[in-house]
Amino acid sequence: MTDASFGAPLDVSDPRAVRRATILRLATGLIQGLLLYGLYQADQSKVWPATQRELYGALLLVVLFTPFVVLAGVSALRWRTLAVWKGVVAPVAAGLGAYGVWSGDPAARGVDALGPQTFFAVAALVFIGHHLVEPADLERRRIARYEAYFDLTWKHGVQGALSLGFTGAFWLLLFLAAALFKLIGVDAIDKLIKHEWFSFPATTVMFAAAVQLTDVRANLVRGVRTVALTLLAWLLPLMALIAAAFLLTLPFTGLEPLWKTKSATAILLVADAFLILLANAAYQDGTETTAAVLRWAARLAGVLLLPITVLAAYGLSLRIGQYGLSPDRVIAAACVLVAAGYAVGYAVAAVRPGPWMKALEATNIAMAFVVIAVLLALFTPVADPRRLSVGDQVARLERGEVKAEAFDYQFLRFDAGRIGRNALDRLKTNSNAEIAKRAKRTAAQTGRFYDVDPDHPAPPPQITFHPNGAQRPSGFPGPVKDFPNFEGCLANGAVCDGRLLDVTGDGRPEVLLSSGRMIEVWGDNADGSWGKLGSFQPCGGFDARAAIRDGKLSTAVPRVQDLVSPGDRMSFVEDTIPCPPPAKP
Repeated sequence: MTDASFGAPLDVSDPRAVRRATILRLATGLIQGLLLYGLYQADQSKVWPATQRELYGALLLVVLFTPFVVLAGVSALRWRTLAVWKGVVAPVAAGLGAYGVWSGDPAARGVDALGPQTFFAVAALVFIGHHLVEPADLERRRIARYEAYFDLTWKHGVQGALSLGFTGAFWLLLFLAAALFKLIGVDAIDKLIKHEWFSFPATTVMFAAAVQLTDVRANLVRGVRTVALTLLAWLLPLMALIAAAFLLTLPFTGLEPLWKTKSATAILLVADAFLILLANAAYQDGTETTAAVLRWAARLAGVLLLPITVLAAYGLSLRIGQYGLSPDRVIAAACVLVAAGYAVGYAVAAVRPGPWMKALEATNIAMAFVVIAVLLALFTPVADPRRLSVGDQVARLERGEVKAEAFDYQFLRFDAGRIGRNALDRLKTNSNAEIAKRAKRTAAQTGRFYDVDPDHPAPPPQITFHPNGAQRPSGFPGPVKDFPNFEGCLANGAVCDGRLLDVTGDGRPEVLLSSGRMIEVWGDNADGSWGKLGSFQPCGGFDARAAIRDGKLSTAVPRVQDLVSPGDRMSFVEDTIPCPPPAKP
């Protein structure tokens, strides 16, 4: 195979080329699925590489996103270009993944995990970067013609959407098959699709197959793209009219109502995004014959972008001046910067004589590079929103712009990741006694709503066991497993009543605790530790503490017992669980 064999889109008239692309794509999907399954198993079993969280985050993003370069480029890129581009994507994804875990995104599900913003950023970087690389490689130029950028970007966008839909339909059919066969007592399919060793490779292989199918049927993809762009284009006059009416109304209402919403910048930026999207839908690649109303609407949209972006920037500057930086405001500032680039370019395109909106082409290409630079800055230490926000907020505190008692220490503890916690640790030794005291108090919190005052700690929980004189079980409540942040009757300051009662039927009594309406159930483990088994949620105005104190609690056999089959146990769940009427005296 020569290097030039990848220099053009897939030739569907060549069976060998189609077969080669099919094999490579399916193999890529299979390998990706197996690697994702391996990472999942490592995370579940807490073994290497999951024990090194930064490495795990790096590998996860590499395995998740690098294969998409192969899926998109295997039929078009030259071998050399494909290898170099993969060699760029892999370390960039790895670096962003490692930094995302290290910095500690508060939005992540779990400790030392990646947040959704990191996944979005890497996906955007790969998509935008690929559609700068592939057209240039096809045309053997550093900067390709705009028509090539437009055609490939929208083609792959539609391909991706159709492939996701195909993969979703595949899983719907599997669930349907499982339900049908369970009707006749065959649960093999149901068990199969519940195994991760099947679900991961099956999903990635089907997605890869969908990419190949849509690549072979390029005319179908082009037809879907044309319909979608045509429909979007005819929304542009309406959006331009809405934006113009909004700006013309402002002199009569003033800006005060706009700032009172506290979300003006975000809404204005969304309006910018719609104007840009719809203007591009109308312009397309600049070679299509466009209706006069769409041409004038695109010019109007290009002019309107400037004042809307200026308003967004002004509103954001007011918020930053009042309250300083926050992660959301840093991201908003980055969005304003990008919007400003589009606004200037589109305004020039709208007023420049000659072919309509021609300067839009250069603007779109230039802004693609700007967006890549902005994303790399935001998700690395260069312009990490948490780093910039923490530095600004702490500086405001130390300059006296914010009083010690008004400062948001919880932002550092819970919303700014590792950088915020490190800053909070430094504030614990601040020369200002009030700042140091409040920093220590916040650092001692185990949860956002578990306030701890080191100077005046809350008393330990007071649990009175009944009947009077009854002693709590030996060793209760500690050590406690699977309950890191004590709450309820084990929270400091709680006042509860307790009683021993065997509710599991194992011959050993459990501990029943209540501070009011709910009854907590605690059981001892074989190793001597204690764990919370669950709770009872009484109906109506039931006084759980009184019932525990008076001993008016007993167990009852469920009306419907559990069903047991080899390897499985099922509990009965009623369609509705009404509270019984109160007993008559």
